[in-house]
Amino acid sequence: MTAPAPSSRRSTGFFVGFLVVALLVAGALSYFASPRPDGLDTVTLEGCQVVATDAGQQLVGTCIAQNATDHTLAASPLADYTVVGGAGTVGLAGVIGVLVTVVVAGGLFWVLRRRGTSGNDRP
Repeated sequence: MTAPAPSSRRSTGFFVGFLVVALLVAGALSYFASPRPDGLDTVTLEGCQVVATDAGQQLVGTCIAQNATDHTLAASPLADYTVVGGAGTVGLAGVIGVLVTVVVAGGLFWVLRRRGTSGNDRP
């Protein structure tokens, strides 16, 4: 058996390093993210007030958010960047997201890779 080419070792090292950094960012830094989204939520609530009622919170006024409904996947295991709605699981949800993305992307790259090395296979 022959040793892998130096460029193969370098690219493997790069991808392993990339995966470690992505897992660290998803697993550790996600706890520092703001729990209160800004931007889109703020804009959609312009013109309304959130009022607490016996039935829960309701919007009073006229704003875009009054037309909002729950997403069809709102009850899915990783909804709201948590694992099954558990508080404090954003890091785990991030790690799961990174791993799923790596597996899906890796599978696609593996399926779509060039298979031949003859001169006719190159553009």
